Amino acid sequence: LTNWHFRYFFMATNNTSDLTDYYAHAAGGGIKFETARFHGFQLGISGFFIFNIGSPDFQKKDPKTNQLNRYELGLFDITDPANRKDIDRLEELFLRYNWKQSRVTIGKQLINTPFINLQDGRMRPTEVGAVYTEIQAGIRTRVEGGYVYEISPRSTVEWYRTAASIGIYPQGVNPDGSRSNYAGNLKSKGILLGHLSHKLYPSLTLTVSELFTENIFNSLLLQADYRQKRKDGRPAFLAGIQYVRQDAVQNGGNLNPAQTYFTKGGQSNSFGLKAGLEAKRWDLSANYTRITADGRYLLPREWGRDPFFTFLPRERNEGLGDVHATVLKAGYKIPKANLKLQLATGYYNLPDVTNYALNKYSMPSYFQANLDIRYEFKGLLKGMDAQCLFVYKGDAANNPLLPKSVINKVNMSQWNLLLNYRF
Repeated sequence: LTNWHFRYFFMATNNTSDLTDYYAHAAGGGIKFETARFHGFQLGISGFFIFNIGSPDFQKKDPKTNQLNRYELGLFDITDPANRKDIDRLEELFLRYNWKQSRVTIGKQLINTPFINLQDGRMRPTEVGAVYTEIQAGIRTRVEGGYVYEISPRSTVEWYRTAASIGIYPQGVNPDGSRSNYAGNLKSKGILLGHLSHKLYPSLTLTVSELFTENIFNSLLLQADYRQKRKDGRPAFLAGIQYVRQDAVQNGGNLNPAQTYFTKGGQSNSFGLKAGLEAKRWDLSANYTRITADGRYLLPREWGRDPFFTFLPRERNEGLGDVHATVLKAGYKIPKANLKLQLATGYYNLPDVTNYALNKYSMPSYFQANLDIRYEFKGLLKGMDAQCLFVYKGDAANNPLLPKSVINKVNMSQWNLLLNYRF
Protein backbone atom coordinates (compact mmCIF):
# COMPACT_ATOMS: atom_id res chain seq x y z
CA LEU A 1 0.00 0.00 0.00
CA THR A 2 1.44 3.37 -1.08
CA ASN A 3 0.12 6.76 0.06
CA TRP A 4 1.13 10.20 -1.20
CA HIS A 5 0.60 13.44 0.71
CA PHE A 6 1.12 17.02 -0.50
CA ARG A 7 0.72 19.96 1.87
CA TYR A 8 0.75 23.76 1.55
CA PHE A 9 0.77 26.07 4.59
CA PHE A 10 0.52 29.85 4.70
CA MET A 11 0.92 31.55 8.07
CA ALA A 12 0.99 35.26 8.93
CA THR A 13 1.28 36.88 12.36
CA ASN A 14 0.38 40.52 12.94
CA ASN A 15 1.83 42.10 16.07
CA THR A 16 1.27 45.63 17.35
CA SER A 17 2.47 48.41 15.05
CA ASP A 18 5.78 48.93 16.88
CA LEU A 19 6.76 45.25 16.68
CA THR A 20 7.72 43.00 13.76
CA ASP A 21 5.11 41.14 11.71
CA TYR A 22 5.87 37.80 10.08
CA TYR A 23 4.66 35.52 7.30
CA ALA A 24 5.70 32.27 5.61
CA HIS A 25 4.74 30.04 2.70
CA ALA A 26 5.66 26.36 3.01
CA ALA A 27 5.05 23.51 0.58
CA GLY A 28 6.04 19.90 0.73
CA GLY A 29 5.21 16.33 0.01
CA GLY A 30 5.76 12.83 1.24
CA ILE A 31 5.27 9.17 0.52
CA LYS A 32 4.48 6.22 2.76
CA PHE A 33 4.86 2.57 1.80
CA GLU A 34 3.40 -0.20 3.90
CA THR A 35 3.53 -3.87 2.96
CA ALA A 36 0.61 -6.26 3.10
CA ARG A 37 0.44 -8.54 6.12
CA PHE A 38 2.48 -11.72 5.94
CA HIS A 39 1.69 -14.06 8.82
CA GLY A 40 0.76 -10.91 10.74
CA PHE A 41 3.99 -9.02 9.97
CA GLN A 42 4.27 -5.68 8.15
CA LEU A 43 7.03 -3.28 7.19
CA GLY A 44 6.47 0.47 6.85
CA ILE A 45 8.60 3.42 5.70
CA SER A 46 7.76 7.07 5.03
CA GLY A 47 9.51 10.37 4.43
CA PHE A 48 8.62 14.00 3.83
CA PHE A 49 10.30 17.03 2.25
CA ILE A 50 9.54 20.73 2.81
CA PHE A 51 10.45 23.87 0.87
CA ASN A 52 10.38 27.45 2.13
CA ILE A 53 8.77 29.09 -0.90
CA GLY A 54 8.45 32.57 0.55
CA SER A 55 9.27 34.12 3.92
CA PRO A 56 11.48 36.80 5.51
CA ASP A 57 14.86 36.14 7.11
CA PHE A 58 14.13 34.21 10.31
CA GLN A 59 17.62 34.90 11.63
CA LYS A 60 16.74 38.58 11.96
CA LYS A 61 15.57 39.57 15.43
CA ASP A 62 12.90 42.11 16.25
CA PRO A 63 14.90 45.32 16.89
CA LYS A 64 12.84 46.45 19.89
CA THR A 65 12.72 43.18 21.84
CA ASN A 66 15.68 41.22 20.44
CA GLN A 67 13.28 38.29 20.01
CA LEU A 68 13.27 35.77 17.16
CA ASN A 69 10.22 34.62 15.26
CA ARG A 70 8.00 32.25 17.25
CA TYR A 71 5.44 30.67 14.93
CA GLU A 72 6.37 30.76 11.24
CA LEU A 73 9.83 29.25 11.67
CA GLY A 74 8.05 26.17 13.03
CA LEU A 75 6.90 25.35 9.50
CA PHE A 76 10.52 24.51 8.67
CA ASP A 77 13.50 23.56 10.88
CA ILE A 78 13.77 25.56 14.11
CA THR A 79 17.30 24.26 14.66
CA ASP A 80 18.51 25.90 11.42
CA PRO A 81 16.63 29.13 10.58
CA ALA A 82 18.83 29.68 7.49
CA ASN A 83 17.79 26.38 5.88
CA ARG A 84 15.26 27.04 3.10
CA LYS A 85 15.62 24.00 0.84
CA ASP A 86 17.15 20.88 2.38
CA ILE A 87 14.34 20.19 4.86
CA ASP A 88 13.57 16.49 4.76
CA ARG A 89 13.08 13.73 7.28
CA LEU A 90 12.85 9.97 7.43
CA GLU A 91 9.61 9.77 9.42
CA GLU A 92 8.58 6.15 9.76
CA LEU A 93 10.62 2.98 9.58
CA PHE A 94 9.00 0.14 11.47
CA LEU A 95 8.31 -3.55 11.78
CA ARG A 96 4.80 -4.38 12.96
CA TYR A 97 3.11 -7.57 14.09
CA ASN A 98 -0.70 -7.72 14.02
CA TRP A 99 -3.03 -10.15 15.70
CA LYS A 100 -6.81 -9.90 15.94
CA GLN A 101 -7.46 -6.19 16.67
CA SER A 102 -4.08 -5.66 18.34
CA ARG A 103 -0.54 -4.91 17.22
CA VAL A 104 3.02 -4.24 18.38
CA THR A 105 5.27 -1.84 16.45
CA ILE A 106 9.05 -1.51 16.68
CA GLY A 107 10.89 1.47 15.18
CA LYS A 108 10.13 5.00 14.02
CA GLN A 109 6.36 5.58 14.19
CA LEU A 110 3.43 7.88 15.02
CA ILE A 111 1.66 7.69 18.39
CA ASN A 112 -1.06 9.89 19.82
CA THR A 113 -1.41 9.95 23.61
CA PRO A 114 -2.29 12.70 26.13
CA PHE A 115 1.39 13.44 26.83
CA ILE A 116 3.18 12.50 23.58
CA ASN A 117 1.16 13.34 20.49
CA LEU A 118 1.32 14.48 16.89
CA GLN A 119 0.70 18.20 17.65
CA ASP A 120 0.63 18.61 13.86
CA GLY A 121 -0.30 22.29 13.65
CA ARG A 122 2.74 22.89 11.44
CA MET A 123 4.01 21.06 8.35
CA ARG A 124 4.90 17.76 10.04
CA PRO A 125 4.02 16.06 13.33
CA THR A 126 6.11 14.74 16.21
CA GLU A 127 7.45 11.22 15.65
CA VAL A 128 8.92 8.69 18.07
CA GLY A 129 11.25 5.74 18.02
CA ALA A 130 9.67 3.15 20.26
CA VAL A 131 8.51 -0.34 21.03
CA TYR A 132 4.79 0.29 21.27
CA THR A 133 1.88 -2.10 21.80
CA GLU A 134 -1.83 -1.50 21.20
CA ILE A 135 -4.23 -4.14 22.51
CA GLN A 136 -8.00 -4.21 22.04
CA ALA A 137 -9.12 -6.30 25.01
CA GLY A 138 -12.76 -6.86 24.14
CA ILE A 139 -15.21 -4.23 22.98
CA ARG A 140 -14.85 -2.06 26.07
CA THR A 141 -11.15 -1.95 26.88
CA ARG A 142 -8.11 -0.68 24.99
CA VAL A 143 -4.58 -0.79 26.37
CA GLU A 144 -1.56 0.95 24.87
CA GLY A 145 1.98 1.35 26.07
CA GLY A 146 5.65 0.91 25.47
CA TYR A 147 9.17 2.25 25.66
CA VAL A 148 10.18 5.44 23.80
CA TYR A 149 13.91 5.80 23.20
CA GLU A 150 14.08 8.61 20.61
CA ILE A 151 11.98 11.53 19.37
CA SER A 152 11.92 13.73 16.28
CA PRO A 153 9.94 16.79 17.42
CA ARG A 154 7.61 18.78 15.23
CA SER A 155 9.50 21.52 13.35
CA THR A 156 12.78 19.56 13.29
CA VAL A 157 14.39 17.10 10.88
CA GLU A 158 16.76 15.17 13.17
CA TRP A 159 16.16 12.33 15.61
CA TYR A 160 17.19 12.81 19.25
CA ARG A 161 17.56 10.52 22.22
CA THR A 162 14.91 11.20 24.85
CA ALA A 163 16.91 13.51 27.13
CA ALA A 164 18.49 15.36 24.19
CA SER A 165 15.05 16.16 22.75
CA ILE A 166 14.22 18.33 25.78
CA GLY A 167 15.34 21.93 25.26
CA ILE A 168 15.32 22.15 21.46
CA TYR A 169 12.44 24.63 21.82
CA PRO A 170 12.94 27.80 23.94
CA GLN A 171 13.75 26.92 27.56
CA GLY A 172 12.28 29.86 29.49
CA VAL A 173 13.59 30.57 32.97
CA ASN A 174 14.26 28.66 36.18
CA PRO A 175 12.00 29.20 39.21
CA ASP A 176 14.50 31.76 40.56
CA GLY A 177 14.34 33.80 37.34
CA SER A 178 17.71 32.75 35.94
CA ARG A 179 17.81 31.52 32.37
CA SER A 180 17.10 27.79 32.05
CA ASN A 181 20.06 25.76 30.87
CA TYR A 182 18.90 22.15 30.73
CA ALA A 183 19.35 21.64 26.95
CA GLY A 184 22.07 19.02 26.49
CA ASN A 185 22.50 18.63 30.25
CA LEU A 186 19.85 16.03 31.07
CA LYS A 187 20.26 12.30 31.51
CA SER A 188 17.52 9.71 31.01
CA LYS A 189 17.28 6.12 29.77
CA GLY A 190 13.99 6.88 28.06
CA ILE A 191 10.23 7.02 28.55
CA LEU A 192 7.77 4.38 29.70
CA LEU A 193 4.23 5.05 28.49
CA GLY A 194 0.97 3.43 29.54
CA HIS A 195 -2.57 4.24 28.48
CA LEU A 196 -5.80 2.48 29.46
CA SER A 197 -9.26 3.34 28.16
CA HIS A 198 -12.28 1.43 29.48
CA LYS A 199 -15.99 1.86 28.84
CA LEU A 200 -17.45 1.32 32.28
CA TYR A 201 -20.88 1.83 30.73
CA PRO A 202 -21.83 2.52 27.10
CA SER A 203 -21.96 6.25 27.91
CA LEU A 204 -19.07 6.44 30.43
CA THR A 205 -15.39 6.05 29.52
CA LEU A 206 -12.56 6.02 32.06
CA THR A 207 -8.99 6.83 31.03
CA VAL A 208 -5.69 6.38 32.86
CA SER A 209 -2.48 7.58 31.22
CA GLU A 210 1.03 7.41 32.63
CA LEU A 211 4.30 8.91 31.38
CA PHE A 212 7.43 7.99 33.32
CA THR A 213 10.58 9.76 32.11
CA GLU A 214 13.43 7.97 33.85
CA ASN A 215 15.52 10.25 36.09
CA ILE A 216 13.44 13.37 35.24
CA PHE A 217 9.69 13.36 36.01
CA ASN A 218 6.46 11.39 36.09
CA SER A 219 3.01 12.45 34.81
CA LEU A 220 -0.32 10.75 35.59
CA LEU A 221 -3.67 11.58 33.98
CA LEU A 222 -7.05 10.36 35.24
CA GLN A 223 -10.11 11.23 33.18
CA ALA A 224 -13.79 10.32 32.94
CA ASP A 225 -15.92 11.19 29.89
CA TYR A 226 -19.69 10.90 29.75
CA ARG A 227 -21.52 11.04 26.41
CA GLN A 228 -25.26 10.51 26.45
CA LYS A 229 -26.77 8.66 23.51
CA ARG A 230 -28.97 10.81 21.28
CA LYS A 231 -32.64 9.85 21.14
CA ASP A 232 -35.19 10.98 18.55
CA GLY A 233 -32.71 13.49 17.15
CA ARG A 234 -32.53 15.43 20.41
CA PRO A 235 -29.20 16.92 21.60
CA ALA A 236 -27.14 14.68 23.84
CA PHE A 237 -25.44 15.80 27.05
CA LEU A 238 -21.68 15.34 27.42
CA ALA A 239 -19.38 15.94 30.36
CA GLY A 240 -15.85 15.26 31.52
CA ILE A 241 -13.60 15.49 34.53
CA GLN A 242 -9.81 15.36 34.55
CA TYR A 243 -6.91 15.26 36.99
CA VAL A 244 -3.20 15.50 36.13
CA ARG A 245 -0.47 14.92 38.71
CA GLN A 246 3.25 15.43 38.12
CA ASP A 247 6.26 14.68 40.32
CA ALA A 248 10.00 15.07 39.93
CA VAL A 249 12.03 11.86 39.65
CA GLN A 250 15.42 11.88 41.36
CA ASN A 251 16.96 15.31 40.73
CA GLY A 252 14.72 16.15 37.77
CA GLY A 253 17.42 15.41 35.20
CA ASN A 254 20.57 16.98 36.64
CA LEU A 255 22.24 17.35 40.03
CA ASN A 256 22.83 21.03 39.30
CA PRO A 257 19.58 22.96 40.01
CA ALA A 258 20.48 25.48 37.29
CA GLN A 259 20.59 22.70 34.68
CA THR A 260 17.71 20.49 35.73
CA TYR A 261 14.33 20.30 34.00
CA PHE A 262 12.02 19.47 36.91
CA THR A 263 12.98 20.95 40.28
CA LYS A 264 13.98 18.27 42.79
CA GLY A 265 10.96 17.45 44.97
CA GLY A 266 8.72 19.52 42.68
CA GLN A 267 5.15 18.66 41.76
CA SER A 268 2.11 20.01 39.93
CA ASN A 269 -1.62 19.36 40.15
CA SER A 270 -4.21 20.18 37.49
CA PHE A 271 -7.98 19.73 37.43
CA GLY A 272 -10.37 20.01 34.50
CA LEU A 273 -14.12 20.07 33.90
CA LYS A 274 -16.25 20.21 30.78
CA ALA A 275 -19.96 20.08 29.99
CA GLY A 276 -21.88 20.50 26.78
CA LEU A 277 -24.47 19.43 24.27
CA GLU A 278 -23.97 17.55 21.01
CA ALA A 279 -26.43 17.30 18.14
CA LYS A 280 -26.16 15.91 14.63
CA ARG A 281 -25.00 19.20 13.14
CA TRP A 282 -23.79 21.26 16.10
CA ASP A 283 -22.08 21.02 19.47
CA LEU A 284 -21.51 23.37 22.39
CA SER A 285 -19.24 23.02 25.41
CA ALA A 286 -17.96 24.94 28.42
CA ASN A 287 -14.48 23.95 29.66
CA TYR A 288 -12.43 24.81 32.73
CA THR A 289 -8.88 24.07 33.86
CA ARG A 290 -7.28 24.81 37.20
CA ILE A 291 -3.52 24.38 37.57
CA THR A 292 -2.85 24.83 41.27
CA ALA A 293 -0.08 26.92 42.83
CA ASP A 294 1.77 23.75 43.94
CA GLY A 295 4.13 24.17 41.00
CA ARG A 296 4.47 24.52 37.25
CA TYR A 297 2.80 22.06 34.90
CA LEU A 298 5.79 20.89 32.84
CA LEU A 299 5.78 18.79 29.69
CA PRO A 300 8.45 19.22 27.00
CA ARG A 301 6.85 21.19 24.17
CA GLU A 302 8.92 19.05 21.84
CA TRP A 303 6.77 16.03 22.79
CA GLY A 304 3.17 17.19 22.55
CA ARG A 305 0.47 19.71 23.29
CA ASP A 306 -1.43 20.17 26.57
CA PRO A 307 -4.03 17.47 27.38
CA PHE A 308 -6.34 20.05 29.00
CA PHE A 309 -9.99 20.59 27.99
CA THR A 310 -9.16 24.29 27.60
CA PHE A 311 -6.36 23.86 25.05
CA LEU A 312 -6.67 26.08 21.97
CA PRO A 313 -4.25 25.97 19.00
CA ARG A 314 -1.44 28.57 19.01
CA GLU A 315 -0.96 28.83 22.77
CA ARG A 316 -0.26 26.53 25.70
CA ASN A 317 -0.42 26.62 29.47
CA GLU A 318 2.68 24.45 29.82
CA GLY A 319 5.25 25.98 32.14
CA LEU A 320 2.59 27.59 34.32
CA GLY A 321 1.11 27.16 37.78
CA ASP A 322 -1.75 28.94 39.57
CA VAL A 323 -3.88 29.10 36.41
CA HIS A 324 -7.62 29.55 35.93
CA ALA A 325 -8.67 28.89 32.32
CA THR A 326 -12.19 28.98 30.90
CA VAL A 327 -13.06 28.17 27.28
CA LEU A 328 -16.36 28.11 25.38
CA LYS A 329 -16.53 26.12 22.14
CA ALA A 330 -19.22 25.94 19.46
CA GLY A 331 -19.13 23.80 16.33
CA TYR A 332 -21.45 23.54 13.34
CA LYS A 333 -21.47 21.16 10.35
CA ILE A 334 -23.01 21.71 6.93
CA PRO A 335 -22.88 18.20 5.41
CA LYS A 336 -24.23 19.18 1.97
CA ALA A 337 -21.49 21.79 1.66
CA ASN A 338 -18.77 19.51 3.18
CA LEU A 339 -18.09 22.33 5.62
CA LYS A 340 -17.22 22.38 9.33
CA LEU A 341 -17.04 25.52 11.47
CA GLN A 342 -15.78 25.95 15.03
CA LEU A 343 -15.60 29.07 17.17
CA ALA A 344 -13.80 29.03 20.50
CA THR A 345 -13.14 31.79 23.02
CA GLY A 346 -11.08 31.54 26.16
CA TYR A 347 -9.90 33.55 29.16
CA TYR A 348 -6.64 32.53 30.86
CA ASN A 349 -5.82 34.06 34.24
CA LEU A 350 -2.09 33.52 34.81
CA PRO A 351 0.48 34.55 37.43
CA ASP A 352 2.30 37.83 36.90
CA VAL A 353 5.04 37.69 34.27
CA THR A 354 7.64 38.30 37.00
CA ASN A 355 6.42 35.38 39.10
CA TYR A 356 9.05 33.09 37.61
CA ALA A 357 8.36 30.21 39.99
CA LEU A 358 4.92 29.81 38.34
CA ASN A 359 5.45 31.45 34.93
CA LYS A 360 8.31 29.85 33.00
CA TYR A 361 7.93 31.84 29.77
CA SER A 362 6.73 35.21 31.19
CA MET A 363 3.34 34.78 29.53
CA PRO A 364 0.78 37.43 30.59
CA SER A 365 -2.86 36.70 31.29
CA TYR A 366 -4.73 36.68 27.98
CA PHE A 367 -7.96 36.05 26.19
CA GLN A 368 -8.07 34.16 22.92
CA ALA A 369 -10.55 33.67 20.08
CA ASN A 370 -10.19 31.02 17.35
CA LEU A 371 -12.28 30.62 14.21
CA ASP A 372 -11.63 27.32 12.42
CA ILE A 373 -13.20 26.57 9.00
CA ARG A 374 -12.63 23.23 7.23
CA TYR A 375 -13.76 22.08 3.80
CA GLU A 376 -13.46 18.71 2.02
CA PHE A 377 -13.37 18.68 -1.77
CA LYS A 378 -15.39 16.17 -3.79
CA GLY A 379 -15.44 14.99 -7.38
CA LEU A 380 -12.19 15.44 -9.31
CA LEU A 381 -10.52 16.95 -6.23
CA LYS A 382 -11.52 14.16 -3.85
CA GLY A 383 -8.70 13.64 -1.36
CA MET A 384 -8.07 17.37 -0.95
CA ASP A 385 -9.09 19.32 2.15
CA ALA A 386 -8.67 22.95 3.16
CA GLN A 387 -8.50 24.66 6.55
CA CYS A 388 -8.56 28.33 7.49
CA LEU A 389 -7.71 29.17 11.11
CA PHE A 390 -7.87 32.73 12.45
CA VAL A 391 -6.49 33.41 15.93
CA TYR A 392 -6.60 36.54 18.09
CA LYS A 393 -4.91 36.83 21.48
CA GLY A 394 -5.44 39.91 23.62
CA ASP A 395 -3.77 41.20 26.77
CA ALA A 396 -5.79 40.55 29.93
CA ALA A 397 -3.05 41.52 32.40
CA ASN A 398 -3.68 44.23 34.95
CA ASN A 399 -0.14 45.63 34.77
CA PRO A 400 1.80 47.32 31.94
CA LEU A 401 3.88 44.88 29.91
CA LEU A 402 7.35 45.11 28.45
CA PRO A 403 7.44 44.60 24.66
CA LYS A 404 9.17 41.20 25.09
CA SER A 405 6.06 39.95 26.94
CA VAL A 406 3.82 41.18 24.13
CA ILE A 407 5.47 40.16 20.85
CA ASN A 408 4.02 36.89 19.50
CA LYS A 409 2.15 36.45 22.80
CA VAL A 410 -0.70 38.98 23.14
CA ASN A 411 -2.30 41.85 21.20
CA MET A 412 -1.67 39.81 18.06
CA SER A 413 -3.64 38.08 15.35
CA GLN A 414 -2.72 35.24 13.05
CA TRP A 415 -4.01 33.77 9.78
CA ASN A 416 -3.40 30.15 8.80
CA LEU A 417 -4.36 28.60 5.46
CA LEU A 418 -3.70 24.91 4.83
CA LEU A 419 -4.25 22.66 1.83
CA ASN A 420 -3.75 18.89 1.98
CA TYR A 421 -4.01 16.43 -0.88
CA ARG A 422 -3.78 12.70 -0.16
CA PHE A 423 -3.99 9.85 -2.62
